[in-house]
Amino acid sequence: MSVLPTGEQHVLRAGDAEAVVVEVGGGLRSYRAGGRDVVDGYGPGEMAADCRGQVLAPWPNRLRDGVWSWDGARHVTPVTEPERGTALHGLVRYAAWRVAGRAEDAVVLEHVLFPQPGYPFALRLQVAYALSVGGLRVTTTATNEGDTDLPYGEGHHPYLASPGGRLDGDELTVPAATRITPDERLLPLGTEPVEGTPYDLRAGRRIGGLRLDDCLTDLARDADGVAEVRLVGRDGRGAAVWLDASYRYLQLFSGDVVEPASRRRQGLAVEPMTCPPDAFRSGEAVVRLAPGESTTSTWGIRPL
Repeated sequence: MSVLPTGEQHVLRAGDAEAVVVEVGGGLRSYRAGGRDVVDGYGPGEMAADCRGQVLAPWPNRLRDGVWSWDGARHVTPVTEPERGTALHGLVRYAAWRVAGRAEDAVVLEHVLFPQPGYPFALRLQVAYALSVGGLRVTTTATNEGDTDLPYGEGHHPYLASPGGRLDGDELTVPAATRITPDERLLPLGTEPVEGTPYDLRAGRRIGGLRLDDCLTDLARDADGVAEVRLVGRDGRGAAVWLDASYRYLQLFSGDVVEPASRRRQGLAVEPMTCPPDAFRSGEAVVRLAPGESTTSTWGIRPL
């Protein structure tokens, strides 16, 4: 019997909504509600190309040359994006995740990341997906299972489906005041205010020809500390990604280089991140977990 590239399929249902979460990578493969795709996902027989729906831990985004230091010790982890010489999106994207809890509208997946070269720490990860008629809620909990402090960062990589079929005609609202300026390897150079630049999306505007593979921060939030990104088509329908206060950074990717070319700009990656690119080198917003300590972050998607 052949094995699916995504492993076991966990189908969640609530009203007319259905989401599929997969064993490989513990990620979100698809999400439909109201008869339309909310995310630009992939099929059960495909690998999660372009990081679609994947969990990004113990660091999100890029790590320069795969080299970093922690408490005076130097670590080297494999370069997984050779064209840019970076270690991309952590260590669990293609790992197997086991079921730790299950209901018709929810699933909890767990993976234990054992000590290894480049990350010699024991980290337990749990991701809980809960579907309702109002949207999908995703809660990630990380626990230090070792006997020394460890560094931790986390993110997720959903692609919102373009409501109009192509991003150019969609309206995007992003409550971010600052852009992290990238070098040619998409690693941080510095920061700049978005005001007066094409990246000022706070009031919402048509995407047009804007190409995005950028990290934004300084997010405006509501009274509960929640920030929200909205992607809406000309008919007023679309979807929003919301994120709690633990997610201080947001990577946006308009898919201009995905393969096949026919899939380009059909979805917008909206990536909640607890820390910025290259955080294990800079130390910025890296969570220090003591032995036995846990940290939890929550984000979600809701149809509009």
